[in-house]
Amino acid sequence: MKAVQAQVAGGPFVVTEMDVPEPGRNHVRVKVHACGICGGDAIPRLGLFGVQLPRVPGHEIAGVVDAVGEDVQLWKVGDKVGVGWSGGSDLTCEFCRRGDFTNCVSRTIVGTSYDGGYAEYMVAPQDAVARVPEGLKFEEAAPLMCGGITAFNALRHSPAGPGDMVAIQGVGGVGHLAIQFANKMGFRTIAINRGRDKEELARRLGADEYIDSNEGDAGEAVRKHGGAAVIVATVDHADLQSALVSGLRPNGELIVLEGQQPIQVTGHVLATDRLKIGGWYSGVAQDSEDTLNFAVLKGVRPIIETFPLAEAEYAFTNQSKVNIRPVLLTP
Repeated sequence: MKAVQAQVAGGPFVVTEMDVPEPGRNHVRVKVHACGICGGDAIPRLGLFGVQLPRVPGHEIAGVVDAVGEDVQLWKVGDKVGVGWSGGSDLTCEFCRRGDFTNCVSRTIVGTSYDGGYAEYMVAPQDAVARVPEGLKFEEAAPLMCGGITAFNALRHSPAGPGDMVAIQGVGGVGHLAIQFANKMGFRTIAINRGRDKEELARRLGADEYIDSNEGDAGEAVRKHGGAAVIVATVDHADLQSALVSGLRPNGELIVLEGQQPIQVTGHVLATDRLKIGGWYSGVAQDSEDTLNFAVLKGVRPIIETFPLAEAEYAFTNQSKVNIRPVLLTP
């Protein structure tokens, strides 16, 4: 089969030929039809976190079950499925026994712990596979398997209720989905982005208000609209994330999805209005199914640009030039 590998840490992705993998016990083989390109694919590309190279990246997978291994009970050949970031749990650790599979101490990541979706076929544990509903094309489902589930899960588990104000920082790969989900969940939605070039898009996706963070203090601007119950930060921008805390109303929460630098805030600010800063980390296969079903029910769709598998290197390195989300299509 044709596949794309990260072969040398820091080097380009390489198109290669590999044997079609066979599914072992409790595993299924998926014929990949589409795989989204995500910033997390930099982990195998750069050889981070002890990943063993060569590795086939890709954790936003949509396709069809092609073969099943021994003891597979959930899936049959022909099922339309997706595989996301969460690559399976051990089902025996303390967190799994409490039902918190996302925090499994032995959790694996698709396309990092084992080969992912930059290929014609991939194999995954049956508990890492999600059912894709009718009404979603493969290329539409793929970006929802990571960017979509992260935005959806963060919002539905937040303290915001229908009619509350929710602000989304960033109108990019995750942010443009978060805006849609926030709008469809019944929140008064504010989009925050640098510059005015994405204002029309943000409003079309469901934002009720738009704030250009280049025009002043974004937190104060949110506060002028009444203060947000929740602000979801989808972009790694620590200075802006720090400033957004002032945009929360009392008992509000800043939910951070990304960031490598410290967020600066005093304990006094947090204590005075009982504010919270938290994070959200993806979700498991059932969360993916919930995300996909909600997307079909309410008409949430990613904005995508498609590329053949052979152009994975170009699509990955030119993500900033792509129309929101690049998606690889396999033959």
